Amino acid sequence: MISVNDLRPGLTIEVDGEVWSVVEFLHVKPGKGAAFVRTKLKNVKTGNVIERTFKAGERVNRAHVETREMQFLYHSGPEWHFMDTQTYEQVAIQEANLGDAPKYLKENDVILIQFYEGQPIGVELPTFVELKVVETEPGVRGDTAQGGSKPARVETGLVVQVPLFIEVGDVIRVDTRTGEYLSRA
Repeated sequence: MISVNDLRPGLTIEVDGEVWSVVEFLHVKPGKGAAFVRTKLKNVKTGNVIERTFKAGERVNRAHVETREMQFLYHSGPEWHFMDTQTYEQVAIQEANLGDAPKYLKENDVILIQFYEGQPIGVELPTFVELKVVETEPGVRGDTAQGGSKPARVETGLVVQVPLFIEVGDVIRVDTRTGEYLSRA
């Protein structure tokens, strides 16, 4: 157990039987009354963010979350199969536990997967991924002077707004945090 006075961003704790990651914290010492710690916590499984206030000195259980580098192999129905790059152990993860990851994952991509008590609870994608454009309208010569954008479907099925000069077959860089086009690869 750790004191709430020792909380830091990124630390994982157990509160009410759930695993939470500390997003923000603030120690408050009012002129009158007892000190307290105001926190913003993100549920590691669902991604929900809550605000929670603890009394200064209150103790919480620290959740030990293990992060492993795993390679995406394939998906069949709602299950996505990954292989540990160190032990070659294979794990099947339900699509609901992957968040937005399926929009950016291609076979053989390596990502970080978080485990709590041996169960996968979340994924960390790289900040940028390179995806091939498989469908978009052809750009009309001369349109690029005015700028503008058009929708393009990439190999994972994600639709991204891209500049008019992007064509089918181009490989583009996409920001996994926002889902926006960054540049040609």
